[in-house]
Amino acid sequence: MKIGLVLPYNITKGGGVKEHVLAQQTELVRRGHDVVIVTPQPREPYTPDDRKVAFLGTAAEFKSPLNTTAQLSASMLTDEIDTMLEQEQFDILHFHEPWVPVLSRQILSRSKAVNVATFHAKLPETIVSRTMAKVITPYTKPLLRHIDAFTAVSDAAAEYLLTLADVSVEIIPNGINLKQFRKPATVVTKKKGPKTILYVGRLEHRKGVKYLLQAFAELQVREPNVRLLLAGDGVDREKLEAEAEELGLQHVEFLGYVDEATKKELLHTSDLFCSPALFGESFGIVLLEAMASGLVTVAGDNPGYESVMQGLGKLSLINPKDTSLFAHRLQLLLFDEDLRTLWQKWAKDYVRQFDYPKVVNRYEAVYETALATAAKNQE
Repeated sequence: MKIGLVLPYNITKGGGVKEHVLAQQTELVRRGHDVVIVTPQPREPYTPDDRKVAFLGTAAEFKSPLNTTAQLSASMLTDEIDTMLEQEQFDILHFHEPWVPVLSRQILSRSKAVNVATFHAKLPETIVSRTMAKVITPYTKPLLRHIDAFTAVSDAAAEYLLTLADVSVEIIPNGINLKQFRKPATVVTKKKGPKTILYVGRLEHRKGVKYLLQAFAELQVREPNVRLLLAGDGVDREKLEAEAEELGLQHVEFLGYVDEATKKELLHTSDLFCSPALFGESFGIVLLEAMASGLVTVAGDNPGYESVMQGLGKLSLINPKDTSLFAHRLQLLLFDEDLRTLWQKWAKDYVRQFDYPKVVNRYEAVYETALATAAKNQE
């Protein structure tokens, strides 16, 4: 098949949707499909290597009412789109986050391919997000008539779509490349020295890092020989650094943005991964990456993370704002070796279902069904 994967975000920036699209392309190409990522032209230099990428328009910085930032498609010429579609002759166009302005809307209205959509994000249950939904709904609803098949990464991600239309939505979870995150045999498990808690993600309000710092302060009273590494950057970095100083925290390091190789090294050499996100998570790729790395995990009890942390993983879920319970859970999963061993055994088995070949199997089935349905409707 000739497949276009539409990524509305800046391809040079980190993010779960981008990682999903890149991995999906790699696996589909390995299977013999011709796959092109369609994305806004970044302002930064970007070399796609041997990866097929079609750039349209430009990417611009956007700050949402949800206290998050992204670079997404801002403008483009319709002639560019028409030329690209004529040249590529896609069988399938797969739109990731089709509600994000403006790339998907302009392509969808011109597409003659079979159009598949995947919804990744969940709007949190807040007054701001409900207001935001009212703003974007008139933009999103007309797009739906152009879409032939709907998917979402979780029930939480499908919620907004189902308020707009009575459609069938297949839940296909996000995936990871298990081989890439598996701890190499050359990495020696640390026996001495301070226990290490690792956070990887944006430094912004919804990620709950403020409460991680507060819980860490309580933990350090009982266990002073623990350190906290914060990998990532964001609008709240200065405020969080000031918070750490006010709390008198020891052994806290703000590492800033880290590349993939450094992230994997941190996952393989830490003792506990913590992602205390408050809201706005539809899934939890970072949790899967930690589990695949053999790293015990503590996570915020938002709906997206709850969809991932099933079975024994429910033990990992905490209300980040209950900093006393949060601190006790960190201590338990850092120092109870029997529980850690049991948890790691569960995670090793559980995470296999999210390996990319299994996830892409399901997308291929969606493509084939959608193509067959479109062909039948044309008869």
